[in-house]
Amino acid sequence: MTVLALLAVFSPLLGALLAGFLPTILKDKGCEFVTCALMGVACVAATLLFVDVGLNHQTAQIPLFTWMKVGTFDVAWGIQLDTLSVVMLAVVTFVSLMVHVYSVGYMHHDNSIPRFMSYLSLFTFFMLMLVTSPNLVQMFFGWEGVGVASYLLIGFWYERPSAGAAAIKAFLVNRVGDIGFALGIFTLFALFGSVEFGSVFEGMSGKTTATFSFLGYEFHALTLASLLLFIGAMGKSAQLGLHTWLPDAMEGPTPVSALIHAATMVTAGVFMVVRLSPLLEYAPFARDVITVVGALTALFAATVACTQNDIKRVIAYSTCSQLGYMFMAAGISAYGASMFHLTTHAFFKAMLFLGAGSVIHAMSDEQDMRKMGGLWKLIPATYIIMWIGNLALAGIPFFAGYYSKDVLLEALWASNNPVGQMAYVVGIAAACLTAFYSWRLLLMTFHGKPHGDEIVMSHVHESPSVMLIPLGLLAVGAIFSGALLYGYFVGEGYGAFWGNAIFVLPANNSLEAAHHVESWVKLTPTIAGVAGIILAYVMYQFVKSLPQILASVFKPVYNFLLNKWYFDELYEAVFVKPSLWIGKILWLEGDKAIIDGLGPDGMAKISMAGSGVLCRLQSGYLYHYAFAMILGLVGFIGWFVWKII
Repeated sequence: MTVLALLAVFSPLLGALLAGFLPTILKDKGCEFVTCALMGVACVAATLLFVDVGLNHQTAQIPLFTWMKVGTFDVAWGIQLDTLSVVMLAVVTFVSLMVHVYSVGYMHHDNSIPRFMSYLSLFTFFMLMLVTSPNLVQMFFGWEGVGVASYLLIGFWYERPSAGAAAIKAFLVNRVGDIGFALGIFTLFALFGSVEFGSVFEGMSGKTTATFSFLGYEFHALTLASLLLFIGAMGKSAQLGLHTWLPDAMEGPTPVSALIHAATMVTAGVFMVVRLSPLLEYAPFARDVITVVGALTALFAATVACTQNDIKRVIAYSTCSQLGYMFMAAGISAYGASMFHLTTHAFFKAMLFLGAGSVIHAMSDEQDMRKMGGLWKLIPATYIIMWIGNLALAGIPFFAGYYSKDVLLEALWASNNPVGQMAYVVGIAAACLTAFYSWRLLLMTFHGKPHGDEIVMSHVHESPSVMLIPLGLLAVGAIFSGALLYGYFVGEGYGAFWGNAIFVLPANNSLEAAHHVESWVKLTPTIAGVAGIILAYVMYQFVKSLPQILASVFKPVYNFLLNKWYFDELYEAVFVKPSLWIGKILWLEGDKAIIDGLGPDGMAKISMAGSGVLCRLQSGYLYHYAFAMILGLVGFIGWFVWKII
């Protein structure tokens, strides 16, 4: 098991190092082969670990070395293998392998293939370190590593100003969340004297009434720690308020979008919240906050996706919305449902992003859906793939999303928590909108008359096999993963499968109650999804003038959604412009006027003025020199007499 764990975690790192440092030796093809092969090794090892740990319940913690030891602060570097970590290992390595193989075809015209493949593998390594961490500090290391790697991938085409700006935006917004994460780690260490998950969770029941002084106020300690850590999850998983980096991340190559938005970076926050289930179970207020934020995010992102015209941005907001669902489930203690939706979502969302990449590849890098249309005859394989992905995303029976989204919504209703039941209503509304924008994308892209440039349309062609094979494998997951995994993740085998990886107080077991809800609760999500599909057909297939009419009649609402609820403009006015103004004042008045004025520039002026006076004495006339000598002699004598007296 130790060998498998090392292969699963460190093979991508080896691939990243080989491709990154030996590009002149390996060349493009060699770098592609090395990174894909080592990613394949990691995927096979992760699958075997999933069988050993997840199905056969052989949990383990593998110590590697002591990372740091300062007084009582002792952090070991290790690999934790329980059901939660091996589920993430299997999902991350499989999706990453598909993205690596797909990139061989998608990026074949790029001039920096070794750098791209190296970044992909490095990103995967940091994510694997995050999900196998036995302590909060190592998790933070992986957390920050994922942030750095995402910065490199989003800004891969750094010659584009928009890509550089998007990378910086993602980096900075995530730093806001990371401050909360760091403060949460400090809080837990102050409470338990340890950052090891085992030590912290063992002492949790003894700290249920503990308080913590923060910003001059006394807070319930476990609630404070939970909220601070959740702020970190909000940044990484693009929840409402810290979501603005996610759509702009589309500036990176499409394989990057699939890797970041499917099963890796954005799900890190969900994984962290589920990992902290023993903490959250004793912090009910924090769980309510998580539920509310998740519900608002699901609704917000779904409404915005309905008006976007960039094919990748529609799918990006879809990801944001689905992450909201996962947090809603975690907030009502349905952690298994949260992880179930994370897993199924990884398959169909990666497939949708890569399918969108296939469309963009066929359309000569065009991403505006208004310039597409009629593509289903030209790229039929991609068309079928997008159908499968949308059916899974919309929760249509019996695709993967149907199983995971439905049980998640059922758990919300069964929670007997007013906040959870409010989230159920919001989730149903978001489900309808999800089906609507999914079919809006499908109809605008593949049906109707072509609206693109005639030259571009004449060159539309199906993607090569190296891109279609990963799509086909992901499609298998999008179709069958829900039915295959249901019994383990949320069904009768729920308790035995998750073991000690997830902790739920008996009073909070909403997942168990979800199996006994009324029939209408189970049918409503499917009805909402079908209603959304019908509405999309009416607006974009049968009455094609209706979208324009509605946009004109409800122009303020349309502009509000088109401009993403004006979050970017709000942050520009509240944070960016004041920061620029303060920076300008500090630069002109502080740095230039005071520091430089009294420092180097001031000294230079004094030196210049003094040298100007001395230069005047160097006139070349003898009497000037004699006069200066006399002045010096008088001064010397005067000083001598003064000292004697």
